Amino acid sequence: MRIGYLECFSGISGDMLLGALVDAGVSFESLQETAAALNVGARLEMRKVSRGGIAATKVDVITAESHADTHSHDTASHSGTTAHAHSHSHDHEHSHAHSHEHSHEHSHEQVHSHSHEHHRSLSVILGVIRSAPLAEDVKERAMRAFQMLGEAEAAIHSIPIEKVHFHEVGAVDTIVDIVCAAQGCAALGVDRWLASALNVGSGTVQCAHGTLPVPAPATLALLGDAPVYASGQPMERVTPTGAAILRMLDVRYAPLPAMRVSSYGYGAGGRDTPGQSNVLRLLVGEETAQEMGVEPIAILETVIDDSSPQLLAYVSERLLEAGAWDVYRVAVQMKKGRSGVQMTVLCRPDLVPALRDLLLRETTTIGLHWRVENKVALKREFAEAQTEWGPVRIKIARWPSGEVANAAPEYEDCRVLATRHSVPLKRVMQEAMRAFGAAGKDVR
Repeated sequence: MRIGYLECFSGISGDMLLGALVDAGVSFESLQETAAALNVGARLEMRKVSRGGIAATKVDVITAESHADTHSHDTASHSGTTAHAHSHSHDHEHSHAHSHEHSHEHSHEQVHSHSHEHHRSLSVILGVIRSAPLAEDVKERAMRAFQMLGEAEAAIHSIPIEKVHFHEVGAVDTIVDIVCAAQGCAALGVDRWLASALNVGSGTVQCAHGTLPVPAPATLALLGDAPVYASGQPMERVTPTGAAILRMLDVRYAPLPAMRVSSYGYGAGGRDTPGQSNVLRLLVGEETAQEMGVEPIAILETVIDDSSPQLLAYVSERLLEAGAWDVYRVAVQMKKGRSGVQMTVLCRPDLVPALRDLLLRETTTIGLHWRVENKVALKREFAEAQTEWGPVRIKIARWPSGEVANAAPEYEDCRVLATRHSVPLKRVMQEAMRAFGAAGKDVR
């Protein structure tokens, strides 16, 4: 399966995704043609920049107003400047409906003085996208993004969706960002989109409704239950446009899966931020999860220096009974030369709360930590080997090709036979493997 993985360690915005797409191999000319097809008086410009020492591609949407305003909505919001403060809806609704170009020779202040007359409704924006000569799947994705933006704004302000004025998300540059993102993502031929946890930033942002905390209300509503955190200097790192694009792509949030990377790209944000590269990284390739059995695994760890061995043995048994895949203990040296025991628990991620509480309740530890990583496992099955003392199950691991990678007798089966017939355990295990080898053709 071909997947696209978005590493959002510095957030995501429309211009960052367009830059990452181009950097990963999407034709910039195809995105330019898409912008022109919308017939909203906008074009794209591309340049190479450096962000935190990382070479990245910067894509900007250029409109008549952007020459006076010097930057577009989504770039502004991601660079931490006057995010959401101005509406680009002064491009005039009838310029979409009648393809009527305006010279825009009036000043920026004049434009804003009558911008309230030309706020775009959702139906107008959808009409612009629907009438563009673009592939249907591209238009459907882009319209879905604006539908979700409209629903988020309507819910925030408790008004009908058609009463929503897209003063913050209906600008020409945002329309171009979303539609070009839909086109570029379609060009990659990705079957499934994944993303890391989102660095949403911190601080405040200036919106049409005043000063609000980051993430902005529309962004927060669109992100839903996506995993978020804040890191780096205060700024808005996930914009409403970026959040809408994530929803548009049906992104699933997960650690980087096992994959063979065929291309990658870095898309630049609006400014260079010290100590943290302001870029979005995109990886594209073939997922290898199905053929190698990749799945998430949670790892809980704590270090204990004041418990008896009997207590720790008891807790280990309780953890296994509660569903842990494995529990192991390692002697460690702690601060001030104290000896301790590190207890590590491996389990499914959904079992973390229960096993965490069990550790805190049953041991003397007052703290622990956990993480989620990727686990790869070969396909496993069982065969039965007949020995002179009785049957023994053989656990078989196979490569994706079907070839046997490893085989071993089940300990419990061998222990029962060794005890029952008073023979050495090692002899039972050896005989089980000999019998399995003799029947090898039948189990392959």
